[in-house]
Formats: sequence, structure tokens, C-alpha cells
Amino acid sequence: MAIARPPGMDFDHNWPESTECLTLDFGPFETVHRWKRMPECDEFVGARRSKHTVVAYKEALYVFGGDNGKNMLNDLLRFDVKDKSWGRAFTTGKPPAPRYHHSAVVHESSMFVFGGYTGDIHSNCNLTNKNDLFEYKFNTGQWVEWKFEGRDDLRDGCQPKGNSFCRIVGRTVRTPVARAAHGAAVYDGKLWIFAGYDGNARLNDMWTISLIGENRCWEEVNQSGDIPPTCCNFALAVARDCMYVFSGQSGAKITNNLFQFNFQQNQWTRISTEHILRGAPPPPEKRYGHTMVSFDRHLYVFGGATGQTLPNELHCFDLDSQTWSIVQPSHDSQVPLGRLFHAAAVVGDAMYIFGGTVDNNVRSGEIYRFQFSSYPRCTLHEDYGKLLESKQFCDVDFIVGGEETKISAHIALVAARSPWLRDKIRKAKTQGELNENGGLVVQLPDTNPSAFEMVLSYIYTDRIHPTKKGEEPNSNEVILIMMDVYQLSLQFHMNRLEHLCVQFLEACISHRTVLGALHNAAKMKLNFLKEYCLRFVVKDSNYSQIVMSREFETLEQPLMVEIIRRKQMPQQRLVDPHGDNMRDVTLEKDLENFLKVSGRESCDITLVLDGCLIPAHTAILAARSSYFEAMFRSFRPENNQVNITIGEMVPSRQAFDSLLRYVYYGDVTMPPEDSLYLFPAPYFYGFTNNRLQAFCKHNLEMNVSCQNVIQILEAADKIQALDMKKHALNIIVHNFPKVARLPHIESLSKEMLLEIFQALADEMSESRLCQDMSNASLSDHNTSGF
Repeated sequence: MAIARPPGMDFDHNWPESTECLTLDFGPFETVHRWKRMPECDEFVGARRSKHTVVAYKEALYVFGGDNGKNMLNDLLRFDVKDKSWGRAFTTGKPPAPRYHHSAVVHESSMFVFGGYTGDIHSNCNLTNKNDLFEYKFNTGQWVEWKFEGRDDLRDGCQPKGNSFCRIVGRTVRTPVARAAHGAAVYDGKLWIFAGYDGNARLNDMWTISLIGENRCWEEVNQSGDIPPTCCNFALAVARDCMYVFSGQSGAKITNNLFQFNFQQNQWTRISTEHILRGAPPPPEKRYGHTMVSFDRHLYVFGGATGQTLPNELHCFDLDSQTWSIVQPSHDSQVPLGRLFHAAAVVGDAMYIFGGTVDNNVRSGEIYRFQFSSYPRCTLHEDYGKLLESKQFCDVDFIVGGEETKISAHIALVAARSPWLRDKIRKAKTQGELNENGGLVVQLPDTNPSAFEMVLSYIYTDRIHPTKKGEEPNSNEVILIMMDVYQLSLQFHMNRLEHLCVQFLEACISHRTVLGALHNAAKMKLNFLKEYCLRFVVKDSNYSQIVMSREFETLEQPLMVEIIRRKQMPQQRLVDPHGDNMRDVTLEKDLENFLKVSGRESCDITLVLDGCLIPAHTAILAARSSYFEAMFRSFRPENNQVNITIGEMVPSRQAFDSLLRYVYYGDVTMPPEDSLYLFPAPYFYGFTNNRLQAFCKHNLEMNVSCQNVIQILEAADKIQALDMKKHALNIIVHNFPKVARLPHIESLSKEMLLEIFQALADEMSESRLCQDMSNASLSDHNTSGF
């Protein structure tokens, strides 16, 4: 089999390369993105609670502490995820005092509990924060408190006994200040403690202690970079050698920022995406008392309190694309109510949330399971972006601006995204405007080249990075170039880009930049932006500061007059004309329409499938498939035609249409029989990763039924997918009265019908044998009574 895979591709080589080697698991499976309520913890096992912790160890969840609304707790509950049953964990030794807002993490075969708030909340007595550290050993059920005693910086030569450590003589051992509502993580054999509340103030210090060996001393971490503000009741998760902190209570500075701490460099970074123009949803609202867990390449945030509300959406942050999204639950989900001070943990490929405080300050004893998905990332935007950077297979030169800057691009992508540019390309073709290599030439004399390159970036990737060269996001230079981009979006009839430019510019405009933006908007006749700037200036909280500034003194007189008059007028709400209609105007949607409707006139290659001619686009095929990229780079096929196979197998037309949808716009929905044909396609055609293959496997395991089993059997027989063929025959045999009435069975070949009859005969023989053995056993039993 010929396979084209360039170095650096994101392939998981544990996957089989061909369908013949495909091994399927036919379930039962949990539906992806399904919330499911598990059996609630009975009151006689453990109380409903909040402000507790949950950790995962092997196939169980361990719940420690919290409060039930009246008292603090220190019981340890265990939920078996396989049996779906609750019980009290076996314990020996002295447990930690009852507490809440503590932390708990797992390292190797132990759980470590640090700090928290203790005392009697019912009588408001002996309430205090703690900085003690306890270890619970899962294998023995033993609780052990770690002791930190010391006097000097030389070891006193003692031998450690039990869990006591050699003392250090001469100075007091430093320990973290007692705290609650902090965060804890395990990395590189160490426990890391961050921030929290000490009873008087919020913190943002960090401490670490080794959980391996005998030298167990606390060390304060010298943090660097963009350190989060003092905070408590935030969410924390570990992924990719980093710790992530999201939102929380931090006084007047409360934000919905996501911070990343690199363990190896001890450096913080605020993950900021507002300076990138793209259509991704905004981050979740600022909140506290929420949870965050990591799975695969994502962080998942659930619950918490946002002012007066308790939202129950599940937010997801993609660590690769650095974008937030809201996970849509499956249609059969039992979505939990919003809550705060619950706890969450991951077991296998599912997240479990337990307890928390729901409406009216009620403690919950509910536990819910959420089924993650784990598909390789979609590389559509990345593949088209690399095509633009490489400048391979360009077939149009745009001559831009007064200096006639040449900017090369691909007709297919440009025509798919902009109706105005598509018309310009069509006219250039009609007039025969070609360069020396036979490529098309389109003149754009009144266009800013830098702004046009940004628009091209959006056309190929659905995003623009205006500060890529290091400029400040709110600088006048960035605002000016983005106004040029906005002007082009109007000219090119790209409504979604227009909408995103408005959002970006509104976010960038401040007291310092608004007058410059107003001047440029008036000069460029960008009326919507001009109106926004005027409204910003005359707003009561802004007016005095802006009018008294030196920049106002240099403003053109007509704009000064307009500001003064506008101040006297009642303000009406400014409505973005495209704001509500932009969700579906994406790269994917534009290319779907291009494949199905508008792209035929720009096709430049013909794919031949079993004698059927299918028009396509060189640039798109080359961007998504290293097989086609290598072919078109080496030679141009004879008559501009390419015969289509997947290895030695010719797929059905329906399956190849599914493949084209994936290539053009990343669609992975298809009938299960198509998945059989396409399973080896990622290897043969050299796609960037196994995403299509993963969806094919999942589709086959989840969606084979009586209604489509005949088509599956035919496809499995054609490509010799023996595991799938055996499964299909098994479904037919056990549901033969239903399957025999399907119209499609009449089109089966004689050989295929004989195989079904053989499978039926085998099943009947096994059933008859079992019945005969049962009758013989019963007969022997009856005769033994005489």
C-alpha cells in the first residue's frame, strides 16, 4: 500500500493501517457528552455536603470532609464506579480533624490532605485555619499525620522512626501559613500549594514539599512572570507540565482570566486571547466555587457562582487552539443543576461531580457522571494556514496598493470566502489577465497590503493575529490597521469578519485611543465605528477626562462640534447589523457551500472514481492530504485526472462523497458503511492525524443496527473486514425476522445470501445442541429418582 506521510505528522501509530486489521469493541458504550445521574449517597453512609474534596484512585472515588450545613465532617466515603455503589472507606489511625475548604491530591498509592478550616461551626467555637498535612494510604487504610519539627540546619543524626523525620537544628522550619480555599497539585513527586485565605487576607504565595524520600521540608517557591492576584475558591488543574488556575474570589480584581504556571520554570503566564480576532466564544463568566479538571487536551470548568446565579453549562478550554467553548450535552443527558463548592474528579474517560451547594443553600448528595470524548483535534484551519504560508500551488496574484505589492493566493479558498473577490477573479478570467506562469492576476490598487494579508489570514484560518509582530493590542498602530481590515471586510462582503472587527475594535478603544479612532473612522467613512467612538466619548464616566485631554485640543473642529451636540442628545442603543446572524458564517460553512454549490466554476482537477468524473480543487486536496501534495508537486496528472482508490480498494461513491466532505470542511458525519471504506484513508492519503479514523471506529461500534446491517455486511465483505463481517452476521442471525423484511436484502448476491443461511444454520445447530443437552440432563435427573 502506498502511504504518503511527511515527517512531523500527528499520527498515533497504535492504530491499524488497514480495515483488515481493525478490531472493534461492540460495547455497551456510554453516549459521548452524556450526563448521567449515579446512585445518590444514602444518609446512613454519609451526609450531603459541600466544600469537601473528591479524588480518584483506581476504579473508585474518595470523598473527604466538607460540611453538611450544621457540622464539619471528617468521614471518608468511597464510591465504586464499576459497581455504582457507596460505602465508607476502611480507615485506621487518627484522621484529620473535621474540616472544609481543604485540599486533597493523590500521589502513587496515597491521598494527601492539606489545610482547611476547622472548628465547630454550629457553636462558632474554635474556628481556625490549618496548615497540617495528612497522608491516607489506600492499600492499608491508615491515616498518618506528617510532623514538621526542627531546630537547626545540620541534621542531628537521629534515625527516622515511623513517619517522623530527622530534625534540623538551629533554625525554625518554615511552613506555609495556615489557610483554606486554596489549590493543590502533584507534579514531579512533589505537593504544590497555591494561594487561599488565611482568615484575614487572600494569598497568592506558593509552597512545595517532596512526597518522595526522607528530606521532607516545605520550600516557598520563587514565582515569576504574570502572577495571579491574591485569590481563593478558584479552580486548579494540571496538564502538560503546567498548572492552570481559573477565576475565583480575588476582591475588586476578580476576573475570568486563565493563568498557566510552568513547573519547570516556576513562571506564570496569563493566557490572553482577546488580542486575537476569531469567532471563538468568550471565556466563562468570572465565578468562584467551581471545579476544573483536565482530560486529553482540554480543561473542563463546571458550576460555581457568578454573582446571583449558579450556571450549569460545561465550559471547555482547548489547550491546542487556546479557545473556549461550551460543551453541548447529548440529547438523553440528565444535566445536573448549577451548584458551587462541589468537587470533581476523573476516572478513565469520565468526569464525576459530587455534592455541593444548590439553590437556597441546600447541600447535595447527588453524584453525576459526564462522558468525555477523546478524538484527535481538527486540523482544518491549521492545514489551510500552512498552505497559505508555503505559497505552494498558488494560482492567483493580487497586485495590491500603490506600490503594486504582489500577494499570491489560491482561487479556491478566496472564492469560497468572499463573493466580491470571487467576482473580481471571474472578471480577471474573462479578460485573460495572466502572469508569466499562466496564473491569474487581480488588481486591488486602493488596498492596504498589510490589511489585505490579514484578511487572507482570516480567509484561510478564520482568525487574525494583529499583534503577531509584538505590538501592544491597544496601540494606535494596531487599531489603525484593524480599521483598514474592517474597511476591507465591508468592501469584500465578508459579514462575519466585519462583525469580528467591530468586536475587536470596541474592546481596544479606551480613553487613550478613542479620539484617534474617531478621527480615522470619520476619515475612512466607517460610520458604525464612528458612532461607537462618539458614544464612548459622551458617556458620563468618560466625557470629562476625554474633553480635558490634550488630544481633544487637536481634534478637528467638525468632530468637536459633533461631540458637544451629541452630549445633549438622548442616547439610543447601538445595534450591530450582523450580530445575530454570524454563528454559521465560518470557514467550515463557507467551504461546505463551496463544495456543494459555488465551487464548480473554479475546479481545476478531476477525480475518477470507478469511471465517474468528480471535479475538485488542487489547492484544497494538497492542503489536506500529503498524498496529493506530493503528487501535484512532482508532476501534473495526465489530462488533469486522478484515479481514486484507497490502497487496492475502490470505495463506493457514497463513501467517497463522505471523504470529500471531510477533506473540504472537516465533516465526520457519515453512514456506518462509509466508515468501513474510509477507515484506512488517513494513512493512504496522509492526513495530518487519525481524527477521521477515530470517528470511523466510533461510528462502527455505536451505530450498526438492524436497519443498516445489510449495507454493513456488503461493505465488510468487499474490503474483507472480518471482525465487522462476523458482527454483522451475528446481528442478522439474532434479528432475522426484522432483517429479512428489509428491501435491501433483495439486492444481496447469491454468495452473500448463502453465508447468511450458513450463519443461521450454525446458530440453529448450537441452539438445538443446547436444548438436547438440557433435555438429557433433565431426563437423567428424573430417572435418578427411581
